[in-house]
Amino acid sequence: MATSTKADPQLCVDTIRTLSMDAVQQANSGHPGLPMGMAPAAYLLFAEVMKHDPSDPQWPDRDRFILSAGHGSMLLYAVLHLSGYDLPLDEIKNFRQWGSLTPGHPERDRVHVTPGVEVTTGPLGQGFGNGVGLAIAERFLRDRYGAKVQDHHVYAIVSDGDLMEGVASEAASLAGQLGLGRLVYLYDDNDVTLDGPASLSFTREDRAKRFESYGWHTLSVDDANDLDALREAIAAGKAEEDRPTLISVKSIIGYPSPQQGTADVHGKALGEENVRASKEMMGWDPDKTFHVPDGVYEGFGSVERGAEEHRAWTERFEAWRADQPDLAAEWDSAWEGRPMAPISDVLPTWSPGDDPVATRSAGGKVMAAFEPCVPTMVGGAADLSESTKTVFPKSDKYTAEAPARNVYWGVREHGMGAAVNGMAAHGGIVRPYGSTFLQFADYMRGSIRLSALTGLAVAWVFTHDSVALGEDGPTHQPVEHHMALRAIPGLVYLRPADATETAEAWRVILEDLEGPAAMSLSRQNLPHLDRSRAEGDVSKGAYVLVPGDGPTIVATGSEVWVAVEAAQKLGGGVRVVSMPSWELFEQQDDSYKASVLGDREKTVSVEAGISLGWDRYAATHVAIDRFGASAPGTEVLERLGINVDNVVDVVGMLT
Repeated sequence: MATSTKADPQLCVDTIRTLSMDAVQQANSGHPGLPMGMAPAAYLLFAEVMKHDPSDPQWPDRDRFILSAGHGSMLLYAVLHLSGYDLPLDEIKNFRQWGSLTPGHPERDRVHVTPGVEVTTGPLGQGFGNGVGLAIAERFLRDRYGAKVQDHHVYAIVSDGDLMEGVASEAASLAGQLGLGRLVYLYDDNDVTLDGPASLSFTREDRAKRFESYGWHTLSVDDANDLDALREAIAAGKAEEDRPTLISVKSIIGYPSPQQGTADVHGKALGEENVRASKEMMGWDPDKTFHVPDGVYEGFGSVERGAEEHRAWTERFEAWRADQPDLAAEWDSAWEGRPMAPISDVLPTWSPGDDPVATRSAGGKVMAAFEPCVPTMVGGAADLSESTKTVFPKSDKYTAEAPARNVYWGVREHGMGAAVNGMAAHGGIVRPYGSTFLQFADYMRGSIRLSALTGLAVAWVFTHDSVALGEDGPTHQPVEHHMALRAIPGLVYLRPADATETAEAWRVILEDLEGPAAMSLSRQNLPHLDRSRAEGDVSKGAYVLVPGDGPTIVATGSEVWVAVEAAQKLGGGVRVVSMPSWELFEQQDDSYKASVLGDREKTVSVEAGISLGWDRYAATHVAIDRFGASAPGTEVLERLGINVDNVVDVVGMLT
């Protein structure tokens, strides 16, 4: 059988451009400018630089690539197809259409399983932060298991928009602080944004100096079409072990087209005549669409090279496994995303007679107990570890000199969120987590939403979960946040009522869930509830805590004890339902749900937050439909009606 001659690099680069133009034109939707301008960089990464195996996109030691500028998704789809990933040409032709593997922005989730897409990108800056998390994970796992089995780099193409977003600045600052070498970003410096020339919004800032001040290694390439200069710069970035690298690449957006260098080529199809003219400028037949010339697939050479690199790694891995059976068992557990031992075997327990304890403090004790069960669980708090109690006490701090389990994110909530998502996307890090006060979930909502959209196994741990935090006042007192988090599809939100529910909530997160979870914990001490008559547990989402045949009080989190005391005061068979998680409750069958809640018209909800949404479960609400106030927490709760007497009065009106 005759074999094709390998196409030269320029033909491979131009094929990326023509596939991108044709796909966007056929869809009449998309962003052709970035794929055309940065095609040389993408070609070099996939054809020459990166260690990857198109036949096994999940190979643990592959280099990772992120198109943080996700609007230019056709750049990624084109190189994945040409590199030999299972992304047929028909999928390129189906760009941005229902059910395709080539959606408008790269997606990694359970529906769009596009081989070779590492993270979901599109909201600018997020992919930048994800890459920092990938690098944190790689460095931790390389230190723990050795370079024989974990030894790779993280590459990304980022845009002006990425560098302008605050989340990227937070993540970049952290990456410099942690000395994350093996992180190489190519910045598409093309002087154009969607609104027009970058001179309108982004030219007075010296981006290179900004990144130097973060502790980054900075390089520049004057012409994106200069493959030799690109090779040299990428090699220098790859060789830098102590600092992340930003390579500023001067490109011409939409090159080569009649509209090159203008905003017209940024966010819409070129138009048939301009596509023809662009192909003619490259010496292509303008009547051919979705054409891959002979030798282009061979010119990428990724299949053979990747298979050989993967084979060599497998040999090293098997030798390591034989030599390190205990570490290998831990490795297997980590990459499967499960604890080494059952969490329930190590959880602390409490009794109703024990001294009250804040659920944040209980959470700290629970994490200390399961610490040995999840040796690759990595995370921390946004400069609030003493308040959120989310530290593994027997583990060290993650620093530039020594990667460890406790990451000190600094006051960088959004950057923390994006990096935690990247750690989860990497694999081998079991339930990476980020923690802060519940009110500051607003600062990281974009990252939380993406963790849910992608189905990443992360844990968001929030504390100071109500107006009961007191004197800090309404700027720090969450009221709408419970509902705001419940509104995110695919996110399991848990509000445990006491220490025992906190322990069980952590067990559910670590052992039962596949996707992301958020948990909110109290600052104030809470009594330990009597479960002697309870009919269920946290895993059901809601359960009858106090049986009865009268009206029902359904409460969550730190308000459950109020409901219990109100029921005792009312007498007459008032039922109390603890509902730590709406999402888990909705997964139960109808008969169970009916047995827990009963008659909606005779049900009162109690939660220290807005009443919005509670109509689905209760006809009457004890809630806080306003902002809080600065005063001692007990007084704020009292004045805003989250107290036993008010609940008694409200429920009493139903009898």
